[in-house]
Amino acid sequence: MFEVVAFWWKTMSRGHAARALGLIVALLLLLGSQAASAAPSWTLDPAASVITYQSVKKNTIVETNKIRNITGTLSAAGDAKVTFDLNSVDTGVDLRNVRMRFLFFETFKYPTAELTAKVDPAAFADLATKRRVKATLPFRLNLHGVDKDLEASVVVTMISDTMVSVASEAPVAVHVEDFGLLPNVDKLQQAANVTNIVPTASVSFDFVFTADGSKPAATQAAAASSAGVGPVATDAAKANFSDEECLNRFAVLSRTGAIYFRPASARLDAKSRPLLTEVEGVVGKCPSLKVEVSGYTDSDGSPEANKQLSERRAQAVADAIVAAGIPRTQITATGYGEERPVAANDTPKNKALNRRIEFSATKL
Repeated sequence: MFEVVAFWWKTMSRGHAARALGLIVALLLLLGSQAASAAPSWTLDPAASVITYQSVKKNTIVETNKIRNITGTLSAAGDAKVTFDLNSVDTGVDLRNVRMRFLFFETFKYPTAELTAKVDPAAFADLATKRRVKATLPFRLNLHGVDKDLEASVVVTMISDTMVSVASEAPVAVHVEDFGLLPNVDKLQQAANVTNIVPTASVSFDFVFTADGSKPAATQAAAASSAGVGPVATDAAKANFSDEECLNRFAVLSRTGAIYFRPASARLDAKSRPLLTEVEGVVGKCPSLKVEVSGYTDSDGSPEANKQLSERRAQAVADAIVAAGIPRTQITATGYGEERPVAANDTPKNKALNRRIEFSATKL
């Protein structure tokens, strides 16, 4: 590569060559290269990076939450990808975490969100000298199975020759309707018994990238950890849940409405598999509790037929859980028919709410 640069230098005017050489040097520093022939890629430092989002409920109450487990890369060519583990959402309260995961993000179907962007290295050619550059960064966000093109005003800071921060200068507005999440806001409101959750989140971030082959400063990582930044253990890493954690999960899983049957049938639809897998995992980590699977119907048809249908549906779910390896002694199935409606049986939407499967637990 040095030979190519030398030839290029000889064929250019002195002014153009000086500017070109300055650009080359700046790009090499930005990418943390110690050799012009091997510009490295960058890796996000999860212990020093953070993404937060603010939501508003009851029109005036602002809540700030974090997503703790983040991974990412930035290639030498400027291809950036950052992945967010939505199961690591951190509200500070386990029950709220579970509501956000299962009711809003529906992590049993969409466990991650992903940001991708193409960074033009030329836009940051003078970062090595300025140390701090502002820019507008277009990016694509994949959330809840939907891709949306957005942009952020960012501040790029060269912390050291091998460490760069990319932070939002102002919060990015993410509209839940763009990602098909508006119905899930209703689920949150019903579960938390709150009103007027604003269907827009304000997202802020500070992503720290280190050049591959280098190590983040230990003091910075320690400071980040003490500030509640960085990876956390998710449910998948836990051997068992506490009784409180079990009850929180069963209560919220009951509100997902994500177990489906064919009309007037107890045959489970294939769309139920993601939630059933989640339920099976939770039951398996609650060995001290006995779980009741409860089936309910709307009021269409006779009460007797509805009770029988609800019993068969509850049993179908219980059988699926047992088939996954859960002891049958830990699972019971009960059908309540059209009893205990959660909504009036006066509209198709309300009837759908009443056709449901719930989970409850008691000590063995």
